[in-house]
Amino acid sequence: MRQLARMRRGAMTAALLAATLTGSLMTGCTAGGGAGGGTTDDGRGQTQEPSQGPTDGNHAPASGGSVLAVKIDNVRAARPQTGLDAADVVYAEQVEGGLSRLMAVYASKFPKVIGPVRSARESDLELLRQFDEPTLAFSGAQHKLLPLIGKAPLHAQPPGKVSGAFYRGTDKSAPHNLYLRPGQLMGSAPGSAALTTGFHFGAAPAGGSPETSRTVRFPAARFTFTWSGSRQRWLVSMDGTPTVTTEGTTVAPATVVVQYVKVHESQFHDFLGNNTPYTETVGSGTAKVLRDGRVFNAHWARPAATDGTEFTTTDGAPMNFAQGQVWVVFAKA
Repeated sequence: MRQLARMRRGAMTAALLAATLTGSLMTGCTAGGGAGGGTTDDGRGQTQEPSQGPTDGNHAPASGGSVLAVKIDNVRAARPQTGLDAADVVYAEQVEGGLSRLMAVYASKFPKVIGPVRSARESDLELLRQFDEPTLAFSGAQHKLLPLIGKAPLHAQPPGKVSGAFYRGTDKSAPHNLYLRPGQLMGSAPGSAALTTGFHFGAAPAGGSPETSRTVRFPAARFTFTWSGSRQRWLVSMDGTPTVTTEGTTVAPATVVVQYVKVHESQFHDFLGNNTPYTETVGSGTAKVLRDGRVFNAHWARPAATDGTEFTTTDGAPMNFAQGQVWVVFAKA
């Protein structure tokens, strides 16, 4: 009976998503040169346009019991981003054309605004299974992906479902100007207990090697993390440009994880025919963990999608992270 009820709920949710996203066409591609200069988007499809600014309309916030995950645009035209520094965890994944996209996860606190918000990918559904029915805020998705999102154990929140939660900014051109007011969507942050990532925080293990900078390359994007001794943080640069938010805050995580995973073709493509990569986050493999100006060799394991990811040292002890924001970059093994 429970399985039947979940199937019915998934079908109803998928239908509602399809209806919500059939409001008006949203621009789904931009042209640009160089790494990260432009993007193609399999979420090019339909989405109901949000308001252009603050509204006083009635709204029904989503459940605040679990984390908020927001898909964030990461091409040059989308930068600087807003609210990225407030995330507890930032995941960086490869998308079409070798470009990158971010998923920012919020639990401890919500900033006033997050964005620019972009579309979901199939890999996101597996990654988010580690949380208890998380809320996923995204701009849209490929039509064939909507049924999978509808059946997933999460609260799907594209524009149009909650009045006033999304709006179009005036600082950038579409589609790089969709922003989220998380307080309108969920009310208050659920608290750090909702972060069922499997991460351990504490004192650094013995060993490791001094590290001043680490660069991770995708086919058409790159991330560089440079250690700041004065701040005791890793300063983020993307495609050669320091990552600073619209508020002027430098994004500086305490821990950076380069997690080596399988990346392969999925069943989906963007409208130009580029395949959408699928990033496998269930399984096991190796990782590099950057903390306290050092790099540690590590092993990761996530036996099932509903599990968090356990990181251990080469001798099997827990690989503790430093307190603060964590970035996880999924690099191809």
